[in-house]
Amino acid sequence: MKIAAYAATAADRPLGSHTIDRRETGPEDVAIDILYCGVCHSDLVQARNEFGRTRYPLVPGHEIVGRVVRVGESVSRVKVGEVVGVGCFVDSCRACSYCRDGHEHFCEEGAALTYGGTEMDRTTVTQGGYSRHIVVSEGFVLKVPASLDPAAAAPLLCAGITTYSPLRQWKVKRGDRVGVVGLGGLGHLAVKIAAAMGAEVTMFSTSRAKEADAQRLGARGFAVSTEPETFQKLAGRFDLILDTVSAPHEYAPHVSLLKPYGTLVVVGVTPAPASVLGLSLIMGNKRIAGSAVGGIRETQEMLDFCGEHGIAADVEIVPASRIDEAYDRMLKSDVRYRFVLDAATI
Repeated sequence: MKIAAYAATAADRPLGSHTIDRRETGPEDVAIDILYCGVCHSDLVQARNEFGRTRYPLVPGHEIVGRVVRVGESVSRVKVGEVVGVGCFVDSCRACSYCRDGHEHFCEEGAALTYGGTEMDRTTVTQGGYSRHIVVSEGFVLKVPASLDPAAAAPLLCAGITTYSPLRQWKVKRGDRVGVVGLGGLGHLAVKIAAAMGAEVTMFSTSRAKEADAQRLGARGFAVSTEPETFQKLAGRFDLILDTVSAPHEYAPHVSLLKPYGTLVVVGVTPAPASVLGLSLIMGNKRIAGSAVGGIRETQEMLDFCGEHGIAADVEIVPASRIDEAYDRMLKSDVRYRFVLDAATI
């Protein structure tokens, strides 16, 4: 079927109106009318071909919230009328060890990305949530708790799971001391989620102006990372530090803040290498780790957790006609803290 969308057609051109094909609803499929789609930094990166791999036309968007309008005859888990979500991938081989263990994002055959990739047939190009409608296999559809505003819930499908997953992997609990580096789209959700888990959260920012916001979001401490005394005063204090910054920076100063057996988890995709002395890790059995998004099971767990605790993103809703303006403002960190596209404007 033909569906209205908003697409990038070249790296140096603004996004604009486009028409894409969506498959008809099969026996195991869920047809969704899209309400909102979060605007992720990776959307900008792909639309502007910063990795040099973009295939045009490209319809970005992998933080999708919509309403179910049709289900296939074999679908039993979701019903017409329910509000659901679609995240960063829409299929996987479902048979490898990673898929069986609920880590479909690490599928040995390569998961089918929501946009900028292909379906598992490796031929059909996937197009994302900057569109009015999408059809997804039931196993990759997530239930959005009724307690959450659909627009504010959309960024949870990427930014939310990206920050929730490492907090769960490292078993953050009440009384743990957690640092969050960078108060942006990822960082503001990391603060909310870690605080809801009972952690004592400290925000690290380059700007003192964000202190009041950090406290509003749940941080009990605030530190300016450009002030050398910060790293002397807080040395050896933290069980876990979540680094959400995508701008070039060094990891070594934050390693010094870890307790013995503490971990610095990197979730921000930096464009340049960072260095750290091996001795700074050895003395204290400290670790630097990375974390991607989570699988379907963990993403649903995250949504349920956020529904229980009333956690959603702080958002600014934009029409499709202003998406390039939103990209430019995102580069300037001029958003508190996540843009969301209103699909009704496409």
